[in-house]
Amino acid sequence: MKIGIVGASGYSGGELLRVLAGHPKFSVEVIAAHSNAGEGIISVHPQLGFLQGRKFDSIDIPSLSKCDLLFFALPHGESAELINQLPESIKVVDLGADFRLNSAQSWQKYYGGEHAGTWVYGLPELPGQRVKIKASTRIANPGCYATAIALGTAPLAGIADLSDVVVVAASGTTGAGRSAKINLIGSEVMNSLTSYKFGGVHQHTPEIEEAVSAATGESVGISFTPILAPMPRGILATVTSKLQIEMDTAKLHAQFTQHYANEEFVQVLPMGQMPKTSAVLGSNFVQLQVAVDEHSNRAVISIAVDNLAKGAATAAIQNANLICGLPENTGLLGTGIGA
Repeated sequence: MKIGIVGASGYSGGELLRVLAGHPKFSVEVIAAHSNAGEGIISVHPQLGFLQGRKFDSIDIPSLSKCDLLFFALPHGESAELINQLPESIKVVDLGADFRLNSAQSWQKYYGGEHAGTWVYGLPELPGQRVKIKASTRIANPGCYATAIALGTAPLAGIADLSDVVVVAASGTTGAGRSAKINLIGSEVMNSLTSYKFGGVHQHTPEIEEAVSAATGESVGISFTPILAPMPRGILATVTSKLQIEMDTAKLHAQFTQHYANEEFVQVLPMGQMPKTSAVLGSNFVQLQVAVDEHSNRAVISIAVDNLAKGAATAAIQNANLICGLPENTGLLGTGIGA
């Protein structure tokens, strides 16, 4: 299949190019960027030596219209206008936020501007979602934090109070995108941790609430505090919620193990082993661990994902495989790098 990437000069675009290089069915023909059009690809992504001599294409609707499948990896608010100019026959996975939310009111509150509409939410590990993805041609890829938090929260349905879920999660600096920002330069980030978008204002909050509520049928309320970690990539999230039934750690672990028993990319670790961001780096895998805090009667879930992989690029390829009728794991069996 002929593939195009729009926004290929960003971190997620570079990760798409890296992983798609090993995909047996997708051939990347269009590698488009806006401000970087005409520049050598390896001058921006030096890890992609196999693209030596290749330059970024300009974003050109006629060229994009010749593709069978497109990945959009643009900042929020920039995908919809371009996508609306494309033939309906082209399959699209949008890594941006434009089509994730059901609520126009939430879009205006957390992002601003006009709500572009709603596509099928691309997190196949949520109950009932895989069938919807397979039947669709246009998919809204989840946010990176949303992926980790939703997967850590959904199995708590029926055993914990999902209307009052507290989350603290740390992410590497690539989660903020490639644009130069003073607060993200090395001398500001190294040897330091800081919260940001403090006080429940992070834009993934309504996305998580909508996704988990749709998957579980329960009312969901998230109090989410993100932390900037002094590393390039990776997310480690901690989800807690008050238990509503009698439960100990062994029972909770069994509940999560059963919930994800048939999910190839979600690994519920053996009891006593904790998720590590390095263990999932560059992979489509998710690591989970659970415990019951008996002092406060709360379920505590630890989740590790790579924000550029399962939180963006490899998840987009997983969704593309599904909408194209391919085995879901095609081109995605690489493991994390580890220590």
